Amino acid sequence: MPALDMPLEELKCYNGKSPKPQDFDTYWEKALKEMQAIDPQIELIPAPFTCDFAECFDLYFIGVKGARIHAKYLRPKNRKQKAPAILQFHGYKGDAGAWYSKLGLVAEGYCVAALDCRGQAGKSEDVGGVTGGTVMGHIIRGIEDDPQELLFRHIFLDTAQLAQVVMSFEEVDETRVAAMGSSQGGALTIACASLVPEIKLALSTYPFLADYKRVWEMDMTRRAYEELHYYFRTRDPRHEREEEIFYKLGYIDIQNLCTRIKAKVIMYTGLIDDICPPSTQFAVYNKILSKKEHIIYPDFGHEYLPDSDDMNFKYLKEILEKK
Repeated sequence: MPALDMPLEELKCYNGKSPKPQDFDTYWEKALKEMQAIDPQIELIPAPFTCDFAECFDLYFIGVKGARIHAKYLRPKNRKQKAPAILQFHGYKGDAGAWYSKLGLVAEGYCVAALDCRGQAGKSEDVGGVTGGTVMGHIIRGIEDDPQELLFRHIFLDTAQLAQVVMSFEEVDETRVAAMGSSQGGALTIACASLVPEIKLALSTYPFLADYKRVWEMDMTRRAYEELHYYFRTRDPRHEREEEIFYKLGYIDIQNLCTRIKAKVIMYTGLIDDICPPSTQFAVYNKILSKKEHIIYPDFGHEYLPDSDDMNFKYLKEILEKK
């Protein structure tokens, strides 16, 4: 079996190296209260993209810190009953994706909401003092301020708020909602299911944003995690604040959030993933307490995993269509 990380038997027992802040639970309970106090000012604007069997909207709502958040929202026409819903989360630096890519799920009878992460390639606002996208650097954004200013705190809350907005729609069966995504989207799937216990199914493919200290110790901060490399080189070249930095990153480490999940979790991992190391993914999976299944691809890395889309569709059908 190809080896990039620990042997598989060790991975199955690995529980992470990054610290969990002592006030972690209080931090997130306070964050959720802040989000729940917001008037989201929901807007559904008919999209220029049209389809015979789907209604397509640009969905906007106000998130934490006053940011205007955007998602693409599609629902079946001629609905006769409440429909299941799927929340989609994209990869790092990306956006919600093409309208066309969601039509198969809508044709099957699902409502679909695809989030634009604030400050990345889509239409959601980043209110951190600049206009437009910032390309990357989101892991360390706010690291030198109070932990409540961490940008991924706000993005995690955006996923939870999207879930609550969609669940409030009269056409949606709030008891049959799934979250799904790959890489950053896989991490946001875990975050959303952690913060919204009503989520029924989480489909997470090679999740990002986990076990930052392990990434650092493996010297794998050259691609998705390269901002950690540049941060230390430019802001803390002698690592005098290393302990403090990794402690703060613990607030936005999904391995620390995932114990809250109630949903069934399906996770996909390639054992030669050199972007999100397998051990960081296992650190998450091994802490999940709800029903779960880990689908392993020994010869694959951070790439398309054969049959994974078909398996995801099977899980959506099996779990979301149960009354």
